[in-house]
Amino acid sequence: MKLIGFLHHLDQDVTLALNSLHTPFTDAVWMLFSDKQIWYLMYLALAVLMFTRMSWKKALIVILSLALTVAACDQFSNLIKYSVARLRPVWDNYMVAGGLHRLEGKGNFYGFFSAHAANAFGAVTCALMGFRSADRKRSYGKMARLLFTWASLVGISRVFAGKHFLGDVLVGTAAGLLIGFLIGRGVRWIIDKYYVYL
Repeated sequence: MKLIGFLHHLDQDVTLALNSLHTPFTDAVWMLFSDKQIWYLMYLALAVLMFTRMSWKKALIVILSLALTVAACDQFSNLIKYSVARLRPVWDNYMVAGGLHRLEGKGNFYGFFSAHAANAFGAVTCALMGFRSADRKRSYGKMARLLFTWASLVGISRVFAGKHFLGDVLVGTAAGLLIGFLIGRGVRWIIDKYYVYL
């Protein structure tokens, strides 16, 4: 219990230190990456690339796997949030007294772990594995750097918005990577098994 308390206080202090680094310009940037509407453009761009880089059947399988990944990350995050019941920074008296900078409404009470981070990293991981499974002639290295940069900005934006501790984002990232990888492996298995028909 002492270790958990120590880690919680450390997370509080690191989150406050990061959250205090803001300007009107950076606030606008973090709000942009926190807004889920920007995700639709990313998903649309990925879908267009999928249909241009692989057969429509493979593209459809990968798109369905992306939807499954986001749903799994989101629901798993909600399950953990209400099981662990760790308050968001905006509801934490220590954080508010420490001058927490908030960019959004308070939202619900619990924030462990970040669904934004899980969804972003899960979707990116699954999408890249789908691309590589369907088209093994390309490495997709540049795409991977771009997508993981986007996912990182989405995750860290939640700290600057005041909605999550850094630890929430890191655990959400790990959960998203794991779920995206597992579903991505399932996509690879389907494509390998039924490649003649796809």
